[in-house]
Amino acid sequence: MIARLVETILARRPQVFGSGPLTCRRACGLAWAARVLARSLALAAVFGVCAPGTGESAGAAGGDKKPAARWTHALATFGEPKYPRGFDHFEYVNPDAPKAGTLYLGNPDRRSNFDKFNPYTLRGNAPAGLEIFMFETLAVMSGDEPSTMYGLLAEEMLATADKSSITFRLHRNARFSNGDPVSAEDVRYSFEMLTGKFASPAVRAALSAVQRAVVLDARTVRFDLNERNIAAMITVGAELPVFSRKWGAGPDGKAKQFDQIVTEHPLTSGPYTIAVADSGRRLELARNPEYWARDLGVRRGMFNFDRIVYRYYKDGAVQLEAFKAGEFDLLLEYSARRWARVHAGPKWRDGRIVKREFGHGMGEGGQFYLLNLRRPLFADVRVREAIGYSYDFDAITNVYRQYKRLESRFANSTFAATGLPGPGELKLLEPFRAQLPPQVFGPPWQAPRTDSGPKALRDNLLKARDLLAQAGWKIAADGVLRNVSGEAFEFEYMGVSEGIQRTVAAWQRNLDKLGIRIKVRQVDYALYQKRLNKFDYDMVGIVSGAFTLPDGVGLLNAYGSKSADIEGSSNLLGLKNPVLDRLIDAVIGAQTLDDLRDATRSFDRVFIFGHYGVADLYAPTYRVSYWNKFGIPAVAPAFFTIDSARGQIVWPLTVWWSQPAAPR
Repeated sequence: MIARLVETILARRPQVFGSGPLTCRRACGLAWAARVLARSLALAAVFGVCAPGTGESAGAAGGDKKPAARWTHALATFGEPKYPRGFDHFEYVNPDAPKAGTLYLGNPDRRSNFDKFNPYTLRGNAPAGLEIFMFETLAVMSGDEPSTMYGLLAEEMLATADKSSITFRLHRNARFSNGDPVSAEDVRYSFEMLTGKFASPAVRAALSAVQRAVVLDARTVRFDLNERNIAAMITVGAELPVFSRKWGAGPDGKAKQFDQIVTEHPLTSGPYTIAVADSGRRLELARNPEYWARDLGVRRGMFNFDRIVYRYYKDGAVQLEAFKAGEFDLLLEYSARRWARVHAGPKWRDGRIVKREFGHGMGEGGQFYLLNLRRPLFADVRVREAIGYSYDFDAITNVYRQYKRLESRFANSTFAATGLPGPGELKLLEPFRAQLPPQVFGPPWQAPRTDSGPKALRDNLLKARDLLAQAGWKIAADGVLRNVSGEAFEFEYMGVSEGIQRTVAAWQRNLDKLGIRIKVRQVDYALYQKRLNKFDYDMVGIVSGAFTLPDGVGLLNAYGSKSADIEGSSNLLGLKNPVLDRLIDAVIGAQTLDDLRDATRSFDRVFIFGHYGVADLYAPTYRVSYWNKFGIPAVAPAFFTIDSARGQIVWPLTVWWSQPAAPR
């Protein structure tokens, strides 16, 4: 279900990469949607899975036998919240962590500069960190429970038994950085701006499950839902950033058009404010000592650095050298080659820099070479499958044996298809048997392998040649693969990372043997984002974000037919598949965990046998080098990220603390 946003990103909510595995993400609005991850489906009536509240109820009158909903401090998708009302702190923080020091960071993605401070509009780049350190939501996600939110700006929440709405009562102490109380009108205003026509389409799509916000009194706001499930409730609770109505207001007090709020610093309730913004290349945030939530259980032991400084680098190699020189403190590494060969040297050997892999409990959407189905070249599934047979995973990507091959949209989780379809899956799939390839009803897809010897790759290329011939493509006298009209088979791979030519060189050689020409084009991030928004590409690399529970709304945004023709949407594939639309509905509408598994596994089978691109890899750990200056809690959360907001706690940035370090 929904978390993050894609995710995402990303989103998501997808994440976009160039040469190195799991590298950069789309920024701003699309990144916010790409990070809307790890959100789930309804299991039972909300009041049945939450801790008891104040005893106030909003139930039916007279003879209605439905149990009354109660005000609660937390909402869990499945089971009960781990932490009781009034809990002191999360287990993965140190409640006594000192408040001191400066955290220096590099840009976590391919944004090499910033030109605005509004992360939720389409044009331009907002700086990294604003969504982590400045914007707050009505509730926050727990890092050691799947899809469970606890009140932050809202001290309590009340959900109706039929899941048609959720109401939030704001904390009486909630304040913006200027001292103004956070009001229900501010919440409504934030929602209306983020769902209005001047917000990024990806942001609007991520909140599409919510119909409207209704102010009940100064501290109480109700959200009526288009989609009646817990996922929509968690979306609005944990993914709606709240900001002041005064943000961007003119001297007359009137608010600007939302996409005209560009250079004004956000007026928010978070623990940090902007201290310095230098020419779009450096951002310095200062901790607010009067931060209103510093003593709440959901915030105690967090946001421990006095200053957060982001420095932006245009080149990955330059950024790495800057890290080694001590210009910033922590580097999440996506490249297996660099992790194995470059994260080494005297500073690692003598302990000044620590090299560590952090395991996590996140499911993985993984890295995927995506084919733009809007191009007629990729309309035939046999063509798409043939391209997959030309990909030599072990030779191209997994030289350093740090990755697992991606064979599912829900890798590293129980939501991936396994074995033959079970009864619940067949119930969903059988009505569409005539529209589906027979493989969907057999064992799950397995990626072509080449690790059994040189003959394996040759066999794969022969299979690819046969599939292309069946689709009407044959090698002409000039050695080029052509169709019956004489058109050459050629396409472009677009990326942003340096060295992308080197990354796909082996793949190019395999495609050459089939008569296919793949051109590699490296572009800067601004052009990359523009072309993504306009769907102007043949093939790009995407990372579908990690999740705690499958993100049904994220699937809808990324693969639903309705979003395929909306520029700036997350449907980068251009996918229009009515069967997948129905299966996404089943994911969103699942009422039990078993229902959710059946729906995701059915979706997985149909999606993967559609061969909409080349499934590549996922990493089961986060690879991080950091300067040995941090205090780190003994207990790590199960669900977290390292340096970017993707719907989960950003554990190192928000929970670690400063301690004396050896000279650099």
